[in-house]
Amino acid sequence: MREPAAGTAHVPALPPGAVDVLVAGGGPAGRALAAACARTGLRTALADPAPDRPWRATYAAWAGELPADLPAEVVATRARGRAVALTEHRLGWEYTVLDTAALRAHLDAGLTGVTVHRAKVVGSEPGYARLADGRIPARLVVDATGHRRDRRQAAEQTAYGLVVDETVAAPLVAPGEALFMDWRQDHGRPAGAWPTFLYAVPLGGGRVLVEETSLARRPGLPLPELRERLHARLAHRGVHPPAAAEEERVRFPVEGPIGATLAPGPAFGAAGALVHPATGFSVATALRLAPLLAAALAGSAPRRAARSVVWPAQARAVHVLRHRGLEALLRMPPDRVPAFFEAFLGLPAHHRWAYLTGRADLPGTAAAMRALWARADWPLRARLVGPALLPRARSATTG
Repeated sequence: MREPAAGTAHVPALPPGAVDVLVAGGGPAGRALAAACARTGLRTALADPAPDRPWRATYAAWAGELPADLPAEVVATRARGRAVALTEHRLGWEYTVLDTAALRAHLDAGLTGVTVHRAKVVGSEPGYARLADGRIPARLVVDATGHRRDRRQAAEQTAYGLVVDETVAAPLVAPGEALFMDWRQDHGRPAGAWPTFLYAVPLGGGRVLVEETSLARRPGLPLPELRERLHARLAHRGVHPPAAAEEERVRFPVEGPIGATLAPGPAFGAAGALVHPATGFSVATALRLAPLLAAALAGSAPRRAARSVVWPAQARAVHVLRHRGLEALLRMPPDRVPAFFEAFLGLPAHHRWAYLTGRADLPGTAAAMRALWARADWPLRARLVGPALLPRARSATTG
């Protein structure tokens, strides 16, 4: 289906019963966008093979990234953030963990008027969303189906965690505090092993998630390895979780191309490369962008407008720079990774904030990278510049 030229009001004829927008995928990004489209006045449908399936993931964000109109009850906890590389650092802003059930209820409340299909969308064509066994008529299909690997091996973030009582986690994290990352090597592995860090954050209700995390690796570090490291680290710190502690298992890619995967429609959320390669965050970005994207989809040239809203030129440039940083991390000798984060965490707060949150702030991102270069020693500088000159790193083969 060809879009009309910008400035025209022509809309192609729709098949009988067609909606204006069909959102494929019922996660936070898909539900937020479907609700925003309905509020905009678009005839909207949501397709998901298991739309009632509970959400198990823990969603976190910097407090300053959340939409201003997000209800207070959606935020489970707010905590002061700190991190440990070679030394301890205060992040300088609040770290939030969302109440997954409250977020789901909030987004579901916005689906009034949205037709929900229990179906898996496998592609799209002009005027239709394609299913494995049929079609749904729709003027435009948006892919919000979540993480998907491309043909090459993607760098992945993997983690294994346990949910424990805050009294059990007290040796690791104090009340009202979030340990964003702790790179100290007390997980029982030799110096040459792929580096991982401890993540410990309050979930609310007196519960704390303690998690061993591999920030990025190609391919991702296996979960059994992370489980062993977590238990060794906790024992070293005098933390003894109960045998029946709730588990969390995490595995998702942190790199991917910008562009549609259910062509010819746009992609959104994790499917649309909104995952930050340095943090793994994407939900707050999707919640902020959903109303803007919905307004763009209501126009006469929705695909063009969607691209300009979600991926303006500066955001595309920042995307490239962030992935250069990811490649530098993937190439880093294991024993140099804490020094890398020591340099980054030692930057002024405005530089760290620009790199971690400014997805369309090209000057701020570039300034942060220049400041990191200035702070680094020469061996680290060589590791930072390498990804711009060398081919993509091969898959890791050792743990």
